[in-house]
Amino acid sequence: MTYDVYAAMPDDGLRYEVLDGSLELMSPGPNTSHQILSYNLQFTLAGSCRAEYLILSAPLDVILSPTNVVQPDLIFIRPERADIVTKRGIEGPPDLVVEILSPGSRHRDRVRKLRIYEKHGVPEYWILDPGAQTLEQHLLQGDRFELSRVYEGEDTVSSDRLPCVSFTVAGLFDDPTLRRLLSSN
Repeated sequence: MTYDVYAAMPDDGLRYEVLDGSLELMSPGPNTSHQILSYNLQFTLAGSCRAEYLILSAPLDVILSPTNVVQPDLIFIRPERADIVTKRGIEGPPDLVVEILSPGSRHRDRVRKLRIYEKHGVPEYWILDPGAQTLEQHLLQGDRFELSRVYEGEDTVSSDRLPCVSFTVAGLFDDPTLRRLLSSN
């Protein structure tokens, strides 16, 4: 499967990614706790990073190669790299991608997509785990990702590569509706 074949598919109402040339059906639409977390993270980072980064959210194709087309939950791109933003989507590696784990996406996000982001030179990759209420920060060192840190609770998330980043993981989860939804699972 290539991007051109994928892009020519009729809209069947489902969401797909192309991972190493294989068309992968994504899990059903994100649940409400996933969406609240995505909004909270985007809102938090827009306040401090909007002047320094273009911040985009799914669904949006990130075309890393003809056989790797992904849809991360959040995408950060420095303005001087805005040429990778095209009508088709993002064509090249963003400066940061964020995936929020869903029950059906754990292996895909932690293993398959991590290796794809690594292979295509994404400098920083975050995995936000709603169940554990943690944020894993993976940094590209040479051609391999290294787990830099796992943030939780009142830990302040920061990034040498994105100096505008400064927030607590607990702050992302400080929402009464989100707390209710997560405690009922």
